[in-house]
Amino acid sequence: MGTRFTLGDLEIHRVIEEQSPLFDPLEFFPTLTREVLAENRPWLEAMQAIDAATGKLNLCIQSYLIRTPHHTILVDTCVGNHKPRPNRPFWNMKTSDTWERNLAATGVGVEQIDYVMCTHLHVDHVGWNTRLENGRWVPTFPNARYIFGAKEYAYWEAEHAKAPNPILEDSVLPIVAAGRAEMVSTDSALNDHVRLTPTPGHTPDHFAVELGKGETIAVLTGDLIHSPLQARYPELSMRADVDQAQSAATRRKFLECHCDTGRLVCTGHFPSPSTGHVTRWGDGFRFMATEA
Repeated sequence: MGTRFTLGDLEIHRVIEEQSPLFDPLEFFPTLTREVLAENRPWLEAMQAIDAATGKLNLCIQSYLIRTPHHTILVDTCVGNHKPRPNRPFWNMKTSDTWERNLAATGVGVEQIDYVMCTHLHVDHVGWNTRLENGRWVPTFPNARYIFGAKEYAYWEAEHAKAPNPILEDSVLPIVAAGRAEMVSTDSALNDHVRLTPTPGHTPDHFAVELGKGETIAVLTGDLIHSPLQARYPELSMRADVDQAQSAATRRKFLECHCDTGRLVCTGHFPSPSTGHVTRWGDGFRFMATEA
């Protein structure tokens, strides 16, 4: 199951695909030292951000469903089913119905989604864009427009031309071929309740999503931050960031912007409840999770 928030005239639902210990933190964060990890491990374990048994980062893979007075929007679409991911055995050829059941539990059907927003085009953010039907990848959300950052798409399209990218092939290009994609500037507004804001570094045109009419009351981070440890140490970048220096600068700017504002921060991968508020912690920041 997920979590539901009602904020003014907005509803926010978490739609969880899985939560499990996946990566060694010292490999995931190349500049993290054993000493700093050991110092912070007690509170990370208390938050379940690190699995006590395995020592691995405990990550939630999830989407956010946003209901505004005008539209129903899905932000990021997890890993998906039947997709060959040999480099990630735990995501290879999944056949789980967890995500579909959790989406159904929100009371929203796939045909009711007006927009699908992908904060970036990584494997765990585009998977349910498509589903397998009679051997073909077709849009999962038949009536939705899919929002991709224009520069983000251009970057991955160019990389795909150099070496085939199966993620693009099965989860992004079929959306373009079906005429359902909209390539946008990542500093644009969808409507008076939903705005994109550029947060580059993890990928070239990654964006966050700000919610609220007239003022921002909640923000969806995407992958600009993966662990509460990066709130305390914003310069700690993860291994897949295309530009680790830019990622660090983006993260600090983002945390500074939303620190002590009361805004609900909805993270992409923090363990449940995944949502909370940002306060200061020395030269860094503390993520204060919402009550379960």
